[in-house]
Amino acid sequence: MPPFQDYLQPGERLDDLQLNGLHLIQDPEGFCFGVDAVLLSHFARPKRNARVIDLGTGTGVIPLLLAGKNPHCHITGVEIQPTQAERARRSVAMNRLNERIQILNHDIRHLQEVLAPASFQVVTSNPPYLPPGSLTNPREEKAIARHEITLTLQELMAQTAWLLEPGGQFYLIHRPQRLADIMVLGRQYRLEPKWMQMVHSHSHKAPTMVLLQLTKNGRPELKSHPPLIIYHPDGTYTPQLLACYGKEKEAAP
Repeated sequence: MPPFQDYLQPGERLDDLQLNGLHLIQDPEGFCFGVDAVLLSHFARPKRNARVIDLGTGTGVIPLLLAGKNPHCHITGVEIQPTQAERARRSVAMNRLNERIQILNHDIRHLQEVLAPASFQVVTSNPPYLPPGSLTNPREEKAIARHEITLTLQELMAQTAWLLEPGGQFYLIHRPQRLADIMVLGRQYRLEPKWMQMVHSHSHKAPTMVLLQLTKNGRPELKSHPPLIIYHPDGTYTPQLLACYGKEKEAAP
């Protein structure tokens, strides 16, 4: 296998995912993954041999993390931006995961053109958080990743419902401010919220993210996990956060 550096293009960097030797190619000037992707990959619980699809996969960090933690799953990542999808494909090849991870450069809103209905058991997504009309980033790559420019929350829910088989699970990370929208749209598309976990940067501060698991055609019953706190008062990571990275000991952020 060629050295990891052989897969890099000018201006790119190689990030160690600190999981089973996996690495990810990123452009420091573009949109880079954050802790939310790590949290979602830890929160998702695909069963053995599950067919998983990650919507809005970016550079493929969630498929790589899921593959590292779930060695018997087949994962499809979908990304609308050609440069991001191409970068994701190189990361998959670099980690020798071509047999388990497929990257599609396609518009999520039109997956009916290339995929069959009810063909996945798990959907994951770390979607754009900000609704249309909010202030957008001048860089197109970052704007598409952060704002509902090419995919609204409603479109995400509709496509997830179409992709999932009955009883399939949708794992989502979003902002608490959009929680009411998620609940309403979930029921509209027969995606019943089943589990929720609030994420706080510090225990005394309001949550900044929310993790959700919704089930297609699920019965109404929403349960909550204890809040996930990222930092101790002294700025070190909590055991909860370290567990998401697969670590046990305290470390500075």
